[in-house]
Amino acid sequence: MVGSIMVETTVKLDEKGRIRIPRKIREAAQLAEGSCVNIKAEGKTIIIEASEPIADKYYGIVHVEKWPEDIDEYGKTEMQKRWKQRVTT
Repeated sequence: MVGSIMVETTVKLDEKGRIRIPRKIREAAQLAEGSCVNIKAEGKTIIIEASEPIADKYYGIVHVEKWPEDIDEYGKTEMQKRWKQRVTT
């Protein structure tokens, strides 16, 4: 719904279960190529919501001067540091 105007249409699934979101709906939801959406099912209802990429949401939270070889270990170490800071402050 945009303001008080709802944009609605019916689409068909293709052979792989995909749908194409019509231009009017993409525009109403302010979706462009590369936009992210969340999709969930509640019974027979499917809900698609525009969302921001997680990378954009957390952009700048970690400043890295040189990327480590083992990114998983780096992430684990950084999270441990942050949790320790939260506990001690």
